[in-house]
Amino acid sequence: MKTSKKIFLFTAVVCLIISCSKSDSYFNDDMNITMKKGKAEPTTVTVPFKADFVGTYMYAGPEATCGEWDPDNGIMSGMVINEGVGTGTHLGKFTTYFEFCCDFVTGVYPGPTNHMVVYFTAANGDILYFSCAGVVLNGRLDYHPEDVNSYWRDPFVILGGTGRFEGATGSGYSDDYNRDSYPENSFHHWRGTITMVKGKQ
Repeated sequence: MKTSKKIFLFTAVVCLIISCSKSDSYFNDDMNITMKKGKAEPTTVTVPFKADFVGTYMYAGPEATCGEWDPDNGIMSGMVINEGVGTGTHLGKFTTYFEFCCDFVTGVYPGPTNHMVVYFTAANGDILYFSCAGVVLNGRLDYHPEDVNSYWRDPFVILGGTGRFEGATGSGYSDDYNRDSYPENSFHHWRGTITMVKGKQ
């Protein structure tokens, strides 16, 4: 009888130890699950955007991808390529590249096929992409230099980019014009806002 009690007591103690061990293990696993931290969402900031640059027209004329070119019948849908340099917030010194279709009769861009490639490249190689659309008007505004022959004040949209500009968004307006007496005869002043991932500024 005493042997039976000892066996029962021993079995009960062993079961209790196993039970506690499992409970501790479960508790520890649960703690590990709750203490794991998820990846924090990136923080974005919206700040002013300013860019001033001067461009040179590399090409302006017929291009099959832009549509029909028939000056005799008043149809002139062609390509414009403009390259430039400037300075801007979040960019420092940068280069520009514009390639877009334009209706040379009405001044509407990007023209009937909507072809447009626009980007700024910062000194470190980061690229910021844009889209823009509007119309080039003949003449000048009162505050423009005397030799301005055409101008446009149109909206632009930031489409993201590479490096610090990955995922960037934003918008603003241009205040641009062409001048007669300069070889780099395209002058641009862009103002707006840009939203960027905070750590990438």
